[in-house]
Amino acid sequence: MTNLIRKFSNKATAVALGGAVVLAGSALAFSQKPKAEHFSPPPVDESALPREMGGHTSFAPVVKKVAPGVVKVFTTTKLHNTAFNGAPDGSMDEMLRRFFGDQFQSPGRGQRREFGMPRQQGIGSGVIATKDGYILTNNHVVDGADEVKVALQDGREFTAKVIGRDPKTDVAVIKIDGKDLPAIPMADSDKVEVGDVVLAVGNPFGIGQTVTTGIVSATGRGGALGLDYEDFIQTDAAINPGNSGGALIDAEGRLIGINTAILSRSGGNQGIGFAIPVNIARNVMSSLVKDGHVTRGYLGVMIQDVNPALEKEFNLKDNKGALVGDVTPKSPAEKAGLKSGDVIVEFNGKKVTDSRHLKLEVATTQPGESVPVKILRDGESKTLEVKVKELPGTEHLAKNDNEHPDDTGTLNGVAVADLDNNARQQFDVPNTVKGAVVTEVDPNSPSAEAGLRPGDVIEEINRKPVKNAEEAVQMTEKTTDKKTLLRVWREGGSRYVVVDESNMG
Repeated sequence: MTNLIRKFSNKATAVALGGAVVLAGSALAFSQKPKAEHFSPPPVDESALPREMGGHTSFAPVVKKVAPGVVKVFTTTKLHNTAFNGAPDGSMDEMLRRFFGDQFQSPGRGQRREFGMPRQQGIGSGVIATKDGYILTNNHVVDGADEVKVALQDGREFTAKVIGRDPKTDVAVIKIDGKDLPAIPMADSDKVEVGDVVLAVGNPFGIGQTVTTGIVSATGRGGALGLDYEDFIQTDAAINPGNSGGALIDAEGRLIGINTAILSRSGGNQGIGFAIPVNIARNVMSSLVKDGHVTRGYLGVMIQDVNPALEKEFNLKDNKGALVGDVTPKSPAEKAGLKSGDVIVEFNGKKVTDSRHLKLEVATTQPGESVPVKILRDGESKTLEVKVKELPGTEHLAKNDNEHPDDTGTLNGVAVADLDNNARQQFDVPNTVKGAVVTEVDPNSPSAEAGLRPGDVIEEINRKPVKNAEEAVQMTEKTTDKKTLLRVWREGGSRYVVVDESNMG
């Protein structure tokens, strides 16, 4: 199995983890795919949606137009014969209860829940984006799957390759070998308005393609899933488990979003669903197909929202904008003259409402592009020119399709990041600790069984000191010994952990 320790960047501001959000998920497995240099992104229909008052007597013509372009996604994942005690804070137990409802009973503290099934099946949805077989779905639908299959509405079934995944937006791209497939036309999701009628098309609970209708309840929703980049379209169209990766369609039959999650106390639809805007999904798809990873812009500032108290202290007219708390040395922001205490009110000609929106705008800016940034400094307005760079540590994440069976890497299913200032603050790591911070651990991996968890800092691998994430990756590549000795810092002290992957198949 390919080496799965991965390097992440924590340079952007963190988004708080959402509450009762229901997702479908699976295990982790990745390897980088060859990039497609000649990929042409799907065109965008930028025409405005007619909004004159008047009712539809039937959406049947729209459904007939788009239904063939929404597919069923089957995944198969190998499970290790291991026991899971649950997350330390009970979050995993709570997520399972929310997903499966009250029928899920968590064991008491100290009890163990056995997972003995050799393979796990998953079902989700996907949207055909191009006629030659590129399909958009959710990262959590295909995350870790050993096999992915796609079923079209006409009965055809294909084995799919996972081209790439982007956990920061929960977007994934898979590919099937086909021609003249029924791709769904895309709209400009920036033009979506609250009150627009929408259709949700997907495969809820695996019962077959289902269409529901509702309206756009809100736009620009963030903080729902705890992803790095969130700008969800909220809808009351019924979305249930299995709809993940399906299509959110406007009244003209154009794709405006990829259905992702619901906010629910029961595990089923309660009228609050979230979809990734198609503009974000389309940009992510283009990067994954062309480059093998998502390329994002980087400014180099620590930012925060402007609350009423800060508004008063900085003599601002309102609480719009993003307040700069710190500027990274030698970053594009420092070179352009940005300073701590500046309030960014416009970026590249677009109004900045808060720190989350600024983060999204910067991320979608092409590295190397120079953009105007309007700031307020000591009550005066200034415009600076910033040349955006590429976000350091952009991850290369793509599903392993067993194309490299001879790879002998270790620490499979573990993601790491450089221990920068953001990571130290997020995981409360003192400056005296050196190494690479663990950001993600596959719960079905030997690493998880050994007790490794997010927030741990890997100080040594096989008694050799670790300086950063890149070095950690190199030290786990092509190793002959499947037992790895780690020295890990956690909660104020260091300890040793042995990860045994000798029985992995």
